[in-house]
Amino acid sequence: MSETSLPLAATRTAVTPRSRAARVSLTALQVVLGLFYAFASALPKLIAHPSATEAFDKLGWGHTGMYIIGALELAGGLALLIPLLDSVAATALSALMVGAFIVNVTVVHGPYVATPLILMLPLGLIAWARRGHTAELLRLVRLRTGRGV
Repeated sequence: MSETSLPLAATRTAVTPRSRAARVSLTALQVVLGLFYAFASALPKLIAHPSATEAFDKLGWGHTGMYIIGALELAGGLALLIPLLDSVAATALSALMVGAFIVNVTVVHGPYVATPLILMLPLGLIAWARRGHTAELLRLVRLRTGRGV
């Protein structure tokens, strides 16, 4: 049987040096983004650092909004590090970045307007590349709830 006549499943399971490098690079990207969201983005909000407090007071969201956004960023950052949740986390953090972009454009008018858009690019890559994890998560949820596959 020639390589071109192999079943599709057989061609997908072949591990090439390029695919291994891509997986390692993607995992490294997930770790970097996960740590960024957990520490650089969520932590200042969760410990009520003066810079975060001032920004959220200026928005009119106060401490409650700051803690909610911080908790969402922490949950998303940690979920990026869990293989079964990484695609869902990247999608959720992308949605959060859409909100951050809108707030930056309409309210803040600050120098970091493009930052949420820049963060959405690697998050979108992770969500797409790890979409199989979302399918596996859905399969597990369906099995757990008794709805079958």
